[in-house]
Amino acid sequence: MTDKSVYVLNYWLKNAEDVVVDTSEGGVPMMFMQGSKNIIQGIQDAVIGRVAGDRIEAIIPSTLAYGAHNPDLVSTVPQSVFDGVEQVYVGMKFQTNTGGDAQVVKVVAVKNEEVTIDSNHPLAGLTLKFELEVVDVREATEEELLSGKVISA
Repeated sequence: MTDKSVYVLNYWLKNAEDVVVDTSEGGVPMMFMQGSKNIIQGIQDAVIGRVAGDRIEAIIPSTLAYGAHNPDLVSTVPQSVFDGVEQVYVGMKFQTNTGGDAQVVKVVAVKNEEVTIDSNHPLAGLTLKFELEVVDVREATEEELLSGKVISA
């Protein structure tokens, strides 16, 4: 296969205790074209040279996943910015549209009239443990190469 192969994978993401916290099992497999920006580099690296039927355990450092946790992405805002929300509590997630980009922020602290939010990816700073099963590998079509997106499995 080339560096523009399309991969179809089943995956099991496990936490430090080896408990599955996310999976494609019973759902839609992960599909991506090698070199695309919509899948973490660690998974792309783990499947290079693999063929359908291969099972891989991939330990992916944060540098090849969602990056380090960036303290600059944690900020404190007045509770008034949550206008219309009856009660703001730790763990809540909101989508913002500042700067033209949609971004999910998580409430990490509420104190008096101040709310601390974190806009890091929830998996930032973590080493990820994946079990991957290669379902299919094929050459990308001309249409996929032009669009940069997988059209079909």
